[in-house]
Amino acid sequence: MSVRHALAGGGFIAAAFGLSACEIGPDYHPPDIALAPFRNAPTSAKGRSAPSIDPWWRAFHDPVLERAIRRALDQNLDLSASLSRLQASRAAAAQADAQLAPQGNLSASVAQQYQSLESPIGVIGRNLPGYERAQRLHDISIGANWEIDVFGGLRRLAEAAQAEASASEAAHRGVCVVIVADTADAYLQIREYQARLRLAEDQVATQVRLLDLVRLRLTRGVATDREVAQAEALLYRARNAIPPLQAALDAQSNRLDVLMGAQPGAYRVEFAKPADIPAPSIGAVGADPADLLRRRPDLAVAERKLAAANARIGAAIAEYYPKISIAGLLGFESLRADLLFKGATFQPQALGALRWRLFDFGRIDAEIARADSAMAEALALYRAAVLRAAEEVENAFMSHHRLRRQIDISKQEIAALAKARSASVAAYEAGAIGLTDVLDADRQLLVARDSLAHRRAASARAAVAIFRALGIDADATAGSGGRAAATEIASFAPP
Repeated sequence: MSVRHALAGGGFIAAAFGLSACEIGPDYHPPDIALAPFRNAPTSAKGRSAPSIDPWWRAFHDPVLERAIRRALDQNLDLSASLSRLQASRAAAAQADAQLAPQGNLSASVAQQYQSLESPIGVIGRNLPGYERAQRLHDISIGANWEIDVFGGLRRLAEAAQAEASASEAAHRGVCVVIVADTADAYLQIREYQARLRLAEDQVATQVRLLDLVRLRLTRGVATDREVAQAEALLYRARNAIPPLQAALDAQSNRLDVLMGAQPGAYRVEFAKPADIPAPSIGAVGADPADLLRRRPDLAVAERKLAAANARIGAAIAEYYPKISIAGLLGFESLRADLLFKGATFQPQALGALRWRLFDFGRIDAEIARADSAMAEALALYRAAVLRAAEEVENAFMSHHRLRRQIDISKQEIAALAKARSASVAAYEAGAIGLTDVLDADRQLLVARDSLAHRRAASARAAVAIFRALGIDADATAGSGGRAAATEIASFAPP
């Protein structure tokens, strides 16, 4: 090769490197989230720091709940499947990045053939002295090829793959959020049904005592058979309320076991001992809703898919331009193995290629139009996800606030009904009123106590819904984004 040819080849490669710095297509800019402050979420006072509750479930001050959540994060099978999807997405991104680099390969072969005398080579060779039909060909070579990404199409595809990998990471974090929230929800419902079962059993004991009182009054001639029958009917009703509560308790226990990656019933004994329904303190959140919502995994997924769609527009536009590739081969080929690595058998090759889709009858235009449509769809889905996220946050805070008010009212109602029930029993024993008034007082008190237990559990579940709506996982398993978001929730009680 002459010096002139070498310089020309080097100049071509340098020019290719220079051109490969350009990228076709629109550069991505994340969309802004324009939202007014939340109406139902209390905001922290300006300049007032919000102590961290990292992870958020520690706000419940329940070590059994913490143990269940840790076990779910370690053993849940949906989380394991999500992790596998994340690893596959990362591998796809690495594969897309590898397309930007040269590819090399080593090949070696030994071919044995018996040459036909009527083939083009056989027709010539059969007339030559020493020609042998049996031939063995030895070949070894090292080759490399590289598509020079002059106009950035491959880089745009790699950018899209990286965005998809980031979306998978956010989706995995979203699975963590769901698993943690569902585990807490199942645990709180277990505590709810245990509390309601205790109330139902206490009511049975109360009705037994009332029935004994009525029967005693019957023996004294101051009660009637009708009153005994009424007391017995109310006792049966109280006993009949227990099986549905037990069934609901068993169902939530099974649900919790599955969330912890175990067969239903595996951990039932561990949670069989009744405990109070934990009541977390939900304080203030940051004033900027955009900062809070941006941390939600589903919004991160939608935003990363939007970025991927934007990058694919550039990849589609790059098809308008030529694709340049170079290849080289260093190899040896010989009919004899002992002569394979001699200078006479050395056969290097070099290749430069250009491929340009000049006549495709609108295919590239259609590909660009499809990419533009996918981008518009991704943007609409992102905006819809933002609105749904804001709705979930507003609803979660509103539900928690309303339930706390109902709990305060229910406590006052129970105190009044307990006084009324005691007065009714005393009046009945004195013969001032009939049994019907006592039974009605019992019924009202039971309903009020059962409603209070339900509202306490619903309030705690609403607190879980708040953390879920804000997309907070606050666990190292899901990444540092959740921990950062958790510090936005103030643990101090709202004024």
